[in-house]
Amino acid sequence: MSAPAPSPLAIVDAEPLPRQEEVLTEAALAFVAELHRRFTPRRDELLARRAERRAEIARTSTLDFLPETAAVRADDSWKVAPAPAALNDRRVEITGPTDRKMTINALNSGAKVWLADFEDASAPTWENVVLGQVNLSDAYTRNIDFTDERTGKTYALRPDGELATVVMRPRGWHLNERHLTDADGTPVPGALVDFGLYFFHNAQRLLDLGKGPYFYLPKTESHLEARLWNDVFVFAQDYLGIPQGTVRATVLIETITAAYEMEEILYELRDHAAGLNAGRWDYLFSIVKNFRDGGARFVLPDRNAVTMTAPFMRAYTELLVRTCHKRGAHAIGGMAAFIPSRRDAEVNKVAFEKVRADKDREAGDGFDGSWVAHPDLVPIAMESFDRVLGDRPNQKDRLREDVHVEAADLIAVDSLDAKPTYAGLVNAVQVGIRYIEAWLRGLGAVAIFNLMEDAATAEISRSQIWQWINAGVEFENGDRATPELARKVAAEELDAIRKEIGEEAFAAGHWQQAHDLLLQVSLDEDYADFLTLPAYEQLKG
Repeated sequence: MSAPAPSPLAIVDAEPLPRQEEVLTEAALAFVAELHRRFTPRRDELLARRAERRAEIARTSTLDFLPETAAVRADDSWKVAPAPAALNDRRVEITGPTDRKMTINALNSGAKVWLADFEDASAPTWENVVLGQVNLSDAYTRNIDFTDERTGKTYALRPDGELATVVMRPRGWHLNERHLTDADGTPVPGALVDFGLYFFHNAQRLLDLGKGPYFYLPKTESHLEARLWNDVFVFAQDYLGIPQGTVRATVLIETITAAYEMEEILYELRDHAAGLNAGRWDYLFSIVKNFRDGGARFVLPDRNAVTMTAPFMRAYTELLVRTCHKRGAHAIGGMAAFIPSRRDAEVNKVAFEKVRADKDREAGDGFDGSWVAHPDLVPIAMESFDRVLGDRPNQKDRLREDVHVEAADLIAVDSLDAKPTYAGLVNAVQVGIRYIEAWLRGLGAVAIFNLMEDAATAEISRSQIWQWINAGVEFENGDRATPELARKVAAEELDAIRKEIGEEAFAAGHWQQAHDLLLQVSLDEDYADFLTLPAYEQLKG
């Protein structure tokens, strides 16, 4: 490992946090500074390339597999590196933020993997960014416990052999960390902060535990972005003297452009690739974002009407399984977001059946594992995959050579019969306001109407409002989607929330601010690339 020079990074506009000195050491910050110096310029170029590609989609209203990488797709000889033992069986993965209670509960959940989330399930307050790192380090040293002040209940880790393997998700390339800047005042990309601090403190520690530094890579839009991550991994391993190939990364295929580059993404990461994941809500958000001016054939119905059995979603998931297994990688399915009700057994019964059917479908289609948002769903998903896998750790031998997906199949949105409804507009407004309000309070994973919502579901909510208005959608009740109608529904929701929680709680929250921000990103003529960009400007802490 290189001897660290004093870090040129400054911590700005941040209140001191307990134990931050354990994370923000001079050596760790020097490492992050070097990541920033080497890789942020390329990050900036790739963000500019995203804008150019989006302009091309606006011009053509189509996408295709890349002609310049046809040789990579045609070459059957390459495979990704074999999975390490700790990541070979991924049949059920639980997701959630890295607060102390969630860290313990997720590790204890019985799931094979915990996606420890610094991205969509975490509002990036400085406290969440830094203390999330503290919590993960404490978990690996078994120095973690938690007592709920409200209930008095105490939480502690089970024996090591019963704990989930951690796969950490840093922020996407588009987000900066405003509290960490270089000598020019330029903020460090949040992805490099999250990855850098975690890798620096835990890579060797995880190797000593028989595991390794494993990552989920979000919001990837091209194989060139995967190449950048691969270069980050190669440099980081050299810097700390960790053997090359120790890092393993699973890429979320949650953008429509990445769906056309799955093989190339695996190829770029082949020495570090662990698999691909089908991320439903961000994928739909990406379709709306990229094809928002493509006319009526790209107008999505209510988000809950777009199930994974929709033809264009089925094309996406089946192509993902085929691609992964052709290249020796794991294919991980989508999220079961239901949060069980402690009061309504009938709601639970109906929802559990839907979860079971969804996981049965994924296991039957050849996925090697899938996601859940709540520990109560772990046994249901486990049963679905146990039934198909038995004692095998995965089903990568199922090559799905029966699958043939054409470029047009992935964007055949008009193959759906469903149409947008007025109730869908109301739901989008409700979820949008309620989620943004919680996010502004520092909460990134929020139970709303018995579903775990995160930034991805807020993105699809505001994108659908924007798309329906700009497409002039007429709902079944005769109302037309207009800015005035959105404002009316939002005002009614704000009033309903005030009545529901009372004046005191309403005044203590960020409800008006959330209402205004939702309308801003839903009604502005210039569509914001990510809701979290203007929201981050308003996030305190």
